Amino acid sequence: MLTSLQTVPSVLLRPVNLLRSYQIENLRADSIAGLTVGVVLIPQAIAFALLAGLPPEMGLYSAVVVAIIGGLWGSSNHLHSGPTNTASILVLSTLLPIAEPGTPTFIAAAGVLAVMVGTFRLIMGIARLGVLVNFVSDSVVIGFTAGAGALICIGQINHLLRLESAAGPGVLSTLQHVALHIPDIHLPSLAIGAVTIGVIIALRRLIPKIPAPLIGLVLAAFVVWAFHLDREGVVILGPLPGGLPTLAQISLVDLTLIGELSMGALALATIGLVEATAIARSIAAQSGQRIDSNQEFIGQGLANIASGLLSGYPCSGSFNRSALNYRAGARTPMAAVFSGLVVLIGMLFLAPLTAYVPRAALAIVLIVIAIGMIDRKEMVRIWRGARGDAVIMVVTLFATLLLPLQFAVLIGIIMALAYYIMKTSMPRVHSVVPDDAFRHWTHQPQKPECPQLAIIDILGDLYFGAVSHVEETICRHRARNSSQRFLLLRLQSVQHCDISGIHMLENVVRMYRDQGGDVYLVSIRDPVWKVMQSTKFCDFLGHDHVLDEDTAIEYLFYRVLDPAICIYESNVRVFRECQNLPRPDYPVEIPLYDELPADDIDEISPNDLWHWLREDNAPLVIDVREPREFRRGHVPQSRLVPFTEVITSMQQIPRSRPVVFVCRGGRRSARVFAIARDTGYTDIKILQGGMLAWESAGLLAAVDECDTGGK
Repeated sequence: MLTSLQTVPSVLLRPVNLLRSYQIENLRADSIAGLTVGVVLIPQAIAFALLAGLPPEMGLYSAVVVAIIGGLWGSSNHLHSGPTNTASILVLSTLLPIAEPGTPTFIAAAGVLAVMVGTFRLIMGIARLGVLVNFVSDSVVIGFTAGAGALICIGQINHLLRLESAAGPGVLSTLQHVALHIPDIHLPSLAIGAVTIGVIIALRRLIPKIPAPLIGLVLAAFVVWAFHLDREGVVILGPLPGGLPTLAQISLVDLTLIGELSMGALALATIGLVEATAIARSIAAQSGQRIDSNQEFIGQGLANIASGLLSGYPCSGSFNRSALNYRAGARTPMAAVFSGLVVLIGMLFLAPLTAYVPRAALAIVLIVIAIGMIDRKEMVRIWRGARGDAVIMVVTLFATLLLPLQFAVLIGIIMALAYYIMKTSMPRVHSVVPDDAFRHWTHQPQKPECPQLAIIDILGDLYFGAVSHVEETICRHRARNSSQRFLLLRLQSVQHCDISGIHMLENVVRMYRDQGGDVYLVSIRDPVWKVMQSTKFCDFLGHDHVLDEDTAIEYLFYRVLDPAICIYESNVRVFRECQNLPRPDYPVEIPLYDELPADDIDEISPNDLWHWLREDNAPLVIDVREPREFRRGHVPQSRLVPFTEVITSMQQIPRSRPVVFVCRGGRRSARVFAIARDTGYTDIKILQGGMLAWESAGLLAAVDECDTGGK
């Protein structure tokens, strides 16, 4: 925070640096762009102020102040700030519970709201919290703007039809009100609206570069003046007061009012910043400019504070005007400043000419703009994309239509954050096997896995919210593949690991080691590796258990896995290293270990077998491993009868004394047990856990003290 505060003087003095570095050759392009945008801004400012339930002059004051301040203190060369349809409808929704539109209390609350919104944005910019807008999903913005566009269209029907009785709050009540008062429609007002929309549509098709809404309003005003339609009941705007913006009569110490406005101010600040930043970045992608989100926050904050203090209301960035500013050739933020000056000149000299602008024509202009807010193509793309994004968009859309807008915005944001948390807390964790060329690891559930080694890819971070899902997934995979005593974890997609992730990894290692196996890791990112070192997890796991991705399988195949299992027990050849191994071809059918219920296999623990061998009725211990394995260590007094021999010459095993079959881990001895049982043997057992368990019990040293036995 200290570093952020140290930058305050530089960001607040941005206009000085902008003017010092301004090149005179940009003046012509910026002034033309400013004039072009200013001409469009005048009717929009009036219409948006009326949409917010405020006097038209407040829209013009906001247009002047926000365009100039936002341009001087912002970051983008082309972003144009001022009254917008989204901000206006949010202002109306926030202020309706406080006062009636147009009343002094309503107007004063709008000024306080602008100062609060600006303060929120300014603090976020100074604290360098621009990254926070990235957590507002595009689906929230698309759903909200579509809902806001529908609300604007529905809300302007009353003005278009000049229905005298007021509609109740809400979409349904407005539509019901219109349906009940169809006989009361004022036909001259409807005709004015029809003429206006006809002019706008025709001009956009024939001459798309000219400001069609402005020309439509001028023609509508001329028709009203020429035919005296105001005497026939057509509602007109009336002359606007000329002059400069004045200090607003607002109180910034009314804590009750501030508390009532806080929820709406937060929603306005959040949506406005998302809107402005998204617009600036989309145009910067075309112009090649680098955008500083934090500086843009500061510009938006100062502009709204100034707007509230100078008789304006909350504003944000406008996509239509920003795009027009870019297409008109703007080169620097001074173009936005010039557009504000154009509006100011219009207020001083053209205010009386707005007297005959009909309210129905303004309603049409707002409806046309609102329809443009509904991005149907993008909504279809979201609907066809991720289901979570589609749900967020739809819920935000309906919340915008049915709930107060500030709550709709926050609901959408909360849903987006919840979706993000859910996605990050449930990363994909799946087994992988080599592709046919043995070059890449891919998730291929249709292919068999190695019977000894599980290879699992974790595609997400190991933080406290995700470790439970990751551990449960690994445990389920272990339960489904009980023969896989070894685990290779691929961590190339894990960018972050906290202490909960370390604890989870330790639990997984203990689980495999308790069952006679082990865990190995590959592709560990540097930040994760540092955490593993600092928490001593590397010592717990063993540094030799962190392998190189390219040589991991070779190392495990020749030094860890039991090749006898591959040769004598499995037809699966997963890795390049095991492709040339002979496949088992036995004269008798060998039942798989997984097919044997645990209760059907009579096991004896290493310690019990050790004591039994010292009794008078000691069993015959038959080791079914390979000679090379037997030579490395075996149970005292055991007899070597390799697996391939014992299953083909079962009659050589005596039936007159107890028999205990032994192998490395218990798999081969379990299969021999099944064959012997089917052959009629009854007094038979297997060594639980095989020689691995025997060694773990500390009994291997006894080999040298006793008769090594023989075949």
